[in-house]
Amino acid sequence: MSARFSGRTAIVTGGARGIGLGIAQRLAGEGAQVTLWDLDFTPFDSTTAGFEPVLQQRIDVADPASIRQGVEELLARTGRIDILVNNAGINGPVVEVQNYPIEMWHKVIAVDLTAIFLCCRAVIPHMVDRGYGRIVNVSSIAGKEGNPKISAYSAAKAGVIGFTKAIAKELAETGVIANCIAPAITETDLFKEMTAEHIAWSKGKIPMNRFLTIPEIAATVAWAASEECSFTTGQTFDLSGGRATY
Repeated sequence: MSARFSGRTAIVTGGARGIGLGIAQRLAGEGAQVTLWDLDFTPFDSTTAGFEPVLQQRIDVADPASIRQGVEELLARTGRIDILVNNAGINGPVVEVQNYPIEMWHKVIAVDLTAIFLCCRAVIPHMVDRGYGRIVNVSSIAGKEGNPKISAYSAAKAGVIGFTKAIAKELAETGVIANCIAPAITETDLFKEMTAEHIAWSKGKIPMNRFLTIPEIAATVAWAASEECSFTTGQTFDLSGGRATY
C-alpha cells in the first residue's frame, strides 16, 4: 500500500472498533500517525489491528473540556493535526417518534451531531494556522432520506451534511477541506441496537442486496482525507449500493 499519508497526523473518533478502527487501519497502513479517540479501548489490540496508535485518548466527544484536553495533549506530542475523521456515533432506539424517549433524543443529537461541531471547532483553528487540513464527517444515508423509527439518528445525520457544507464554505480559501460520507447500513456493533426487522428493512432498500463493508468505507475516507482531494469540498460521498440516486 502507498505511503501517501507519510508525515500526516490523523484523529479518528470512535476509533477503537468497527468503522472507526477500519478507517484508522487504512490511514495507518498508508503512513499516517493515527490517534484514536474513544471512551472504551477494551476491544482494541494493536497487534490484531496491525498498527500502533500515536495515542489512545479516552475522549468524550460530547464534552468540550475533554476534547480540548485531547487536542492539547496530541499537539504536545506531534505538533500537528492534519486529518480529523469524525466517526463516533450511536444509533439510539428504534421506535416511533411518539414513543421516542426525550432523554435519548438529546443523547443521540449530542453524540451524532453536536460532537462533530465540537471536534471541528477545536481542531480547525490549528489547521487554518498551518494552511492545511482534511475533515471527513461520517453521516448516513438516513441523513439524506430519513429512516422511519430512528428519527433522532436521521435528524442528526442530516445535520452533519448541512454542517459540513457550511464549514466547507467558511474554509474554502484556507487550505482546509471538509467533506462527509453517507454510508448505507454496515454490519458493525451498532446492529446490537437495532431490531431484526429494521436490519432486514434496511438491507432490502439496497439494490446491490448486501451490506456495505468497512474496507469500502475506509477506502472512500482515505481519498477524502488525502492531498488528492484538493478541489472537492462540502460534498457528501454516498456509499449506498445504488440506494441513493441523487
